[in-house]
Amino acid sequence: MHVPIIPNYVDVLQEQLDTILPAEVEQWARALQKVWREGRQFFLCGNGGSAANAIHLANDFLYGVSPGEAPALRVMALPANSSVLTCLGNDIGYEAIFSQQLETLGQKGDLLMVFSGSGNSPNIVEALKTAKCLGIETYAILGFSGGECKALADHVLHFEIDDMQIAEDMQVIVGHMLMKWLRERGRGNS
Repeated sequence: MHVPIIPNYVDVLQEQLDTILPAEVEQWARALQKVWREGRQFFLCGNGGSAANAIHLANDFLYGVSPGEAPALRVMALPANSSVLTCLGNDIGYEAIFSQQLETLGQKGDLLMVFSGSGNSPNIVEALKTAKCLGIETYAILGFSGGECKALADHVLHFEIDDMQIAEDMQVIVGHMLMKWLRERGRGNS
């Protein structure tokens, strides 16, 4: 007997949506607003589908929060530059592809948001460790058990779901909530 895939997917996604605490997402949005107001940098990273989500959301945060207005939120998706990724992966190891970029570009007061289904990707773990050393506040949207990242990140939204597609959906959904909150409220008071 076949499980009805589409209704089941909708039900599981709705169960995860019901776990979101709006006040917690708003707290994350206020942290991003502060980074924007202070002209600090916002970094995003992930692997595979989570990398694509980081790149997608970087676009939304750069342009979507303030279409046609400057200054926009200074945002960078660390998985976006294939030349940098392949150079770093080849020369110093795949586990350092994000942490090396943070060491070069990051500064105290910046913000890093990581996306991971498992929470155990070595390059995400290293990014979080490097961010801590640099005084960069860390946020993580995680699935499955949350892995190592759950203990390393300063702020965690953990969707305890053993389904990579739903875990990745939640990354984008929360990202869009944050973006829409920022677009509505702007940079805030100086």
